[in-house]
Parts: sequence; structure tokens; C-alpha cells
Amino acid sequence: MSCTIEKILTDAKTLLERLREHDAAAESLVDQSAALHRRVAAMREAGAVLPEQYQEDASDVKDMSKYKPHILLSQENTQIRDLQQENRELWVSLEEHQDALELIMSKYRKQMLQLMVAKKAVDAEPVLKAHQSHSAEIESQIDRICEMGAVMRRAVQVDDNQFCKVQERLAQLEGTRHAHDAQTSMEIKHSYT
Repeated sequence: MSCTIEKILTDAKTLLERLREHDAAAESLVDQSAALHRRVAAMREAGAVLPEQYQEDASDVKDMSKYKPHILLSQENTQIRDLQQENRELWVSLEEHQDALELIMSKYRKQMLQLMVAKKAVDAEPVLKAHQSHSAEIESQIDRICEMGAVMRRAVQVDDNQFCKVQERLAQLEGTRHAHDAQTSMEIKHSYT
């Protein structure tokens, strides 16, 4: 059951309107009974004699008309007090429900936060493992490239040394050949002479 201030105010206005209606009805009954009483009194004065039973009924109606508005007011007041007590109980109940709902929501938020943290850890774990394995692969390839670079540098050095040796040998052979050609030409020249 939802209890709001607007509902309480609406109920209070409704009760006030009923109270006014009952008050107006009571006044109307008092007026009617007074008119009836005047009529009876006028009939008495005119000499018409009413039986005693009718006179007693008329006095009872007169007495009831006097007390009826007060009875209605006390009944309305009792209803208003009952409604006020019910409203207090509803407010207490509403506050208890709000406290319980707040407790439930705080536990829900805490569990959702834990679930999201756990999910992020689970979601991040495969990516982290893939990244680590990829990094290891890249490091392995870099190491192989460095090794191949070292082998190529060594091969270039060996090739350069070999080239230098070949050049030196060619130079020696060239020099020896020139010397041999010169000696052969000298020998040839000596043989002609």
C-alpha cells in the first residue's frame, strides 16, 4: 500500500467534506424537526388534541435532533483519529521498507561491483596471456635476428679478410709476374745479345 502526503491530504479533505455534509444534514434535520415541532405546537394551540403516543414521538424526535449532530461529530472524530493512527503506522512501515530496500540495494551494488571486478580480471587474463606469449615470441625472433646479424657480421669480416688476402696475393702474384716478366725479358734480351 502506497502512502503519500498527497493521499493523506486527499483523505483529510474527503473527511472534512463529509463532516460538512453531515453537519449540513444535521442542521437540516434540526430545522425540519423544529418546523415539525412548531407545527405540532400550532396544532395544539388550534385545539386539536394529539394522542399521547404522537406527543411522545414528537418529543423523542426533538431530543434526537438535538443530539444527532454531536453523535455524528464524535463518530467522524473517531474515524479521523483512527485514520491518523493508521497513517502513523503506514509511515513507520514505509520507513522500514525504505530502510530494507536501501540495505538490499547496497548489497546488490556491492555484489555487482565484485562481479564486475572479477569479470574484468577474467576478461583481462586471456588478453594478458596472449600478450605475454606474443611478447615472448617477439623476443625470441629478436634474439634470432641478433644472432643472424652477428653471423652476418662475422661472415662479412671473414669475407673482407679473405678479400684482403686475395688482393695481397694478387698483388704479390702481379709483382712476381712483373718481376718474372722482367727477368724473362732480360733473359730474352741476353740471349739475343
